[in-house]
Amino acid sequence: MTYCVGMKLNRGLVFMSDTRTNAGVDNISVFKKMFQWEVAGERSITLMTAGNLATTQAVVSLLNERALPAEERGTLSIVEAPSMFQVARLVGETLREVIADQSGIEGPQADSTFGATLILGGQVRGGEPRMFLIYPEGNFVESCADTSFFQIGETKYGKPILVRAYDPEMRFEEAVKLLLLSFDSTLKANLSVGMPFDLHLYETDTFRHGQIRRIEQDDAFFAEISSGWGEKLREAFDTLPDFSLD
Repeated sequence: MTYCVGMKLNRGLVFMSDTRTNAGVDNISVFKKMFQWEVAGERSITLMTAGNLATTQAVVSLLNERALPAEERGTLSIVEAPSMFQVARLVGETLREVIADQSGIEGPQADSTFGATLILGGQVRGGEPRMFLIYPEGNFVESCADTSFFQIGETKYGKPILVRAYDPEMRFEEAVKLLLLSFDSTLKANLSVGMPFDLHLYETDTFRHGQIRRIEQDDAFFAEISSGWGEKLREAFDTLPDFSLD
């Protein structure tokens, strides 16, 4: 299973993904689920993947091949598309193509065994930062004021804290803290999601990758956040009135 979150702030875009992939309790591996493409000064694009590993790796491989110089391939690539909307269309088409090739079935009829869901975000010069949730059928929806973050994978455990605490005015430092709490809740509830976490912070109108880092198992800040959150929850619980049985 997977857990990935893409968040749109006034300051820019924040991406975080876990790295655990398993095919049973005794077959657990670490695989990267966050990928970036950059034309410095012109665009920064980030993709996060959830679903069938063979499908998502094939999608990323095709996108990488199609990002080669024009003389080495014959199709428009995500490093050339004129807008993030066109980038989303290309990624959706590539996902649909891969699923159809693997399952032998196209569109909504595609075998769910080969399914994958993607979060795509970034900025192309001339446009605003944009974020999209791309479905296995290749169609997609865009984030908006009412839906300013997307989750894929094991979403239910980490969503409540995001819904309660998200604010588009947040600083990157606050957003990372919020995402770590969301991931901590998911880790504690589902063993199929695991560390390390990958993080990317994209700042609006920079048109280049921002901070990219991996949060490892022994990260001191995450340990402090995790234990501190548990203590604060217990303190808050103790201050609430008890239920009356009378």
